[in-house]
Amino acid sequence: MSLRQRLAALLVCLRDPQKVASFQRLCGVEEPRPAGADAAPRGEPGTAREEGGGRKPHGGGGKRRGCGARNGVRNGLPEAGGEPATATSTAGERGSEATVHSRVQGLRRNSLTGEEGEVYGVRNWLLFYLFSFGTELGNELFYITFFPFWIWNLDALVGRRLVIMWVLVMYLGQCAKDVIRWPRPASPPVVKLEVFYNSEYSMPSTHAMSGTAIPISLVLLTYGRWQYPLVYGLVIATCWCSLVCLSRIYLGMHSILDIVAGFLYAIFILAVFYPYVELIDNFNQIYKYSPLIIISLHLALGIFSFTLDTWSTSRGDTAQILGSGAGIACGSHVAYHIGLMSDPPLDTLPLTIPSITVTRFGKVILRILIGMVFLLLMRIVMKKITIPLACKMFGIKSDDVRKARQCMEVELTYRYITYGMVGFSITFLVPCLFSFIGLS
Repeated sequence: MSLRQRLAALLVCLRDPQKVASFQRLCGVEEPRPAGADAAPRGEPGTAREEGGGRKPHGGGGKRRGCGARNGVRNGLPEAGGEPATATSTAGERGSEATVHSRVQGLRRNSLTGEEGEVYGVRNWLLFYLFSFGTELGNELFYITFFPFWIWNLDALVGRRLVIMWVLVMYLGQCAKDVIRWPRPASPPVVKLEVFYNSEYSMPSTHAMSGTAIPISLVLLTYGRWQYPLVYGLVIATCWCSLVCLSRIYLGMHSILDIVAGFLYAIFILAVFYPYVELIDNFNQIYKYSPLIIISLHLALGIFSFTLDTWSTSRGDTAQILGSGAGIACGSHVAYHIGLMSDPPLDTLPLTIPSITVTRFGKVILRILIGMVFLLLMRIVMKKITIPLACKMFGIKSDDVRKARQCMEVELTYRYITYGMVGFSITFLVPCLFSFIGLS
C-alpha cells in the first residue's frame, strides 16, 4: 500500500462516525431504547432519528426527536398522553427504570431553528458535567465574560491582543467550514447531545480552534510580561485544549478528523499572524483613522465570506465575531486617545501577580457584576432597536421575528451593530463608568 493510500485510509478512519459513537459509549453516553419489546433496534427504519449527520437545508427547521421523546418521555418523565416509560420494559433493556431516570434532553436548544437535542442516557455524570463545561469554553457566554475580565481586571493589553487572535482564528475557521462543506457526524450511530450548531458544517472544528488558540495565545502574551513558571502555563493550556476538543467528540458534534484539523489549523494561524499582533494592536490604538479602516475591513470580510448555500448559524456567528472585534478595537482607540486606559510602562516589566486582599477582590467582583449588567442591557437594547430597524430598512416583514432574523440583510445588520456596541462598551463605555464611580 502506497503512502497516499495509507494516508487516505487514515483520514477515512478518523472521520468514521463509529469512532465518535464508541467514544461516547466509553464515556457513558447511551441512547435509551423505547419502552416495549417491539421497539425498533437502533438505526433501523421506523426510529425517529436523523439518518444523515450534520447540516440540513431548512429555513426554520423542525424539532428533532429522540426515541425517548417519541414514546412520550422527556427528561426522564412521561409527558401528558404518553405511556410510562417502564410500563413494558424488561430487566436488562436500556429502557429500564434505572436508565429512564438518567435520561436528559440535549443541550442548548436552538431558538432560531426550533431544533432540540435528542433524549439520551448518561451513566457517568462526572464526565457529562466536565465535557459540558469544556464545550462552554467555546461559546458566547464564555467569551462575553472572559475577555472583559482580562480587560477590566488583569491586563488590558493582553485582553486586546487576545481578542485580535481570537477574531482571526474564528473568522478563518468559519470561512474554511463553508468552503469544505463537510456534514456533521451521522446520527445514528452518533448521539447528538447538542444541536445549537448542528446547522453548520463540521470541518474544521472552530471549538477546537478556539480551544487551541486562546490558551496558547495567553501563554505567548503573558510569559515574560508576568512572572510565573512557564510549566504552569503549558499545563493549563494543554488541559484547556484537551478538554474543549474532547467535549466536541463527546457531544457528537465533530469527528476526530474535524478536531485534529481544527487544532493544526489554529496552530498554523498563530504561527503566521502572532508575530504581527503587536503591530495590529498599536495601529488600532494610535493611528488617527484606524476606526474607519477597522469598521470597513470587518464589514468587507464579513460580506465577502457570506456565500452560504442554505441558512445556518455560521453567518450570524461570523458577523458577531467581526462586530465584537471591531467594537473592541474602536473602543480601545478612543480610550487610548483620552487617556482612559494606559498600559504599564516597559521599565516596570515583568509584572508581579498582586496579592489578593479583601478590597482588591471586592473591586474585581463589583467590576464584573456592574460591567456584565451594562453589557447585558446594551445587548438587549441594541437587539430591540436594530432588528425592527433593519426589517423596516430592507422591507422585510417583522411579524415572524425568527424568520426575519434569518434574512441576510437583517442578520448582518443587527449582529454587527449589536455586538459592535457590546465590544465598544467593553473597552470604552464600561471603563468610563468605572472611572466615574471610582472602580478604575
